[in-house]
Order: sequence, then C-alpha cells, then structure tokens
Amino acid sequence: MAVREYGNAGTIGVLTPQANTTVEPELWSLLPAHWSMLNARLTSDKDTIEKRLVDYTTKFTETSGQFANAPVDVLAAACTGASYLIGGAEEAKRVDEVQTARGLPFLTAALASVAALREMGAKKIALLTPYPESLNEKSTPYWESFGFEVVAKSGPALETEAFHPIYAMTGPGVLQAYRELSRSGADAVLMLGTGMATLYPMIAGAEEGLIPSVSCNVALVWGCVQCKPWEELSGHDLEGWTTGKLWRERLELMFPAG
Repeated sequence: MAVREYGNAGTIGVLTPQANTTVEPELWSLLPAHWSMLNARLTSDKDTIEKRLVDYTTKFTETSGQFANAPVDVLAAACTGASYLIGGAEEAKRVDEVQTARGLPFLTAALASVAALREMGAKKIALLTPYPESLNEKSTPYWESFGFEVVAKSGPALETEAFHPIYAMTGPGVLQAYRELSRSGADAVLMLGTGMATLYPMIAGAEEGLIPSVSCNVALVWGCVQCKPWEELSGHDLEGWTTGKLWRERLELMFPAG
C-alpha cells in the first residue's frame, strides 16, 4: 500500500445522516493515531424520521460510491435507527450488498454495538435512548433478536424546540440517565443512536464506578479499526474504548468540556 500523508494506518468511509452534527466530532475524537475518515451524507426528502431512516438504507451502496477511488479501508453507516426499522435480516442483506459492490468490510453502528456487547459478556442490557417512542418501540425487538434481554430504558428529555431533538442533546442529561440505568440490574448500558453526545458521560460513568457502558459511536470506531466484517470483531482492548482510556486525551484537546 502506498504511504498516505494522513490516514496511513487506515481510513474509514463514513455514511452519516444528513442533519447529524455529532458523528464527525465524536469519531474524530475516537480515531487512533494515523487513522483518518472521509464522510458522505445520507440524504432523503421523506417527510418523517422513520421514512427517512429506511430510505437511507436503500442508498448505502449509492452513497458509498461518493468515495470513488479514495484509499478507504472500511465502510461504516453511522445510523442505528434505520437498523431497527428494517430489522436484522434485511440489514444483513444491505450489508452484503455494499460489501459485494465495494469489496470492503461494511459495518453498521447497530451491528458493531452487537459485537461490542457480546465482547463485554453482556446478557441483560439497559438502553439509554434519545429516541421518540415511535423509534423506541422498534429498538427493543431489534436487540432482543440478537439474544439480549432489555431490562430497562431511559433517556434525556427531547429538546423539542431545538433544530433536531436528538442532535441537540447534551452530556449532563445523558449522564443522569446513565446513573439511573446503572441501578437497573443490567450487565451494561447501551447508549443508542449516533446523534446523542456520549463521550463525556462515558468517561464520567467509568470514574463514578457505574456499570459498564458502550455507545454506538464508540462501538463503531472500535469495530472499524479492526477492518473486519462485524461477525469477526473481538478483543482490541474494548475496555480501553469504553472507559475512554484510549481516546480521552484527544477528546479533551479537540472539544474541552464546557
């Protein structure tokens, strides 16, 4: 492989929902040294969040074509809500389509989260969710289809006056929900979505001794830097990822806590 000035260890091609303002800052904070990422926006003109999310999945192969012949090593869909709506079987088909078309591993944030939870040994999970109930009711069956027992669910209040309710959520509300869910009897807290701010709450939770947590963005980068299909993801110092040990310094330099 030719030496690259940036991204010589690897480059991720990320597909991000059109209005999401969290994926790029969090992924840049999470990326290890000598890793880089390129971003392409998933777009849709559908009139509800549910219709838009499903529409995104039909465009995974097309949108990933925006990277052309850039030296991308792995592809990622930074969108979890779509996985719940189409279900695991259809998601697997869409993943296979992209991998066949592009000749690269393709991870969805939801499938990377499944792999991370399995690596953590979690059976009972609590969902820290930013979603409206219309999506919440779809998320539980998705996780249950992979063998997890959902024992609790909570999240910050939706900021209904914000430009987008999910993407406007901030860390303090997430941390409070994390504290509540830590008393649920779950093995781990899964912080859903890729648009909710999760990194500082994960650090604070680890410092407070809350039950282990993983967010979909952390799981996605943990998976991508392995450059493998999601079924083969394992190890790779997952505890260092979930506690912030591997990325805290970068986060604090790039986005100091307010």
